[in-house]
Amino acid sequence: MPSSNAPLVVKLGGSLHASPALADWLAALKRCPRPLTIVPGGGPFADAVRAAQPTMRYDDATAHAMAVLAMEQYALALANRDDSLELAASRGAISAAHARGQIAIWRPSAMVAAADDIAPSWDVTSDSLAAWLAKKMGACALALIKSVDVGDGALLSEIMRKGVIDPALPDYLDGTPLFLAGPSSLPHAAALLADGVPPGAAIANFPTRKFA
Repeated sequence: MPSSNAPLVVKLGGSLHASPALADWLAALKRCPRPLTIVPGGGPFADAVRAAQPTMRYDDATAHAMAVLAMEQYALALANRDDSLELAASRGAISAAHARGQIAIWRPSAMVAAADDIAPSWDVTSDSLAAWLAKKMGACALALIKSVDVGDGALLSEIMRKGVIDPALPDYLDGTPLFLAGPSSLPHAAALLADGVPPGAAIANFPTRKFA
């Protein structure tokens, strides 16, 4: 059973970049008493990488590296708008941010480039990278904040088939409890997070663990 101080990793979808809900989600996340790390999505910055690939004809490994940099662009934009978010490019920097009472927002490019267990593919998006980081950090859970809802107990295989999550996520999740938070989760998110509980629907098909 994870301790009450076990970290939580939250992937904040790039699709929220222009949504009024973004500010509400950030406010809710600040209520979490656990050490919290935000993994940024790629949003419009990753969309630009994907759109330019057919014309510029760079390979998928290059596109993946560029998409990871797109996540960093989103991280920079989020950190600029909220001084409770501290940019962190390593596990040490994440832990240091937590020790200062800050929310760490991950700059993934250095860690991803150094990892030999991350496939450079469009199948590995910020969803899978968030799962990879959650496992590395010993997180109590991973919450994916998206612009769509799924029902509690939804099967991992089903939401993957529908394209809600990327195809590689099951390979990187490795037993970490997964929650998917959409618009219907937002009204209750602050209260849940204040109790150290991840917001959203619990996704089935993995070993579950209780929260301290």
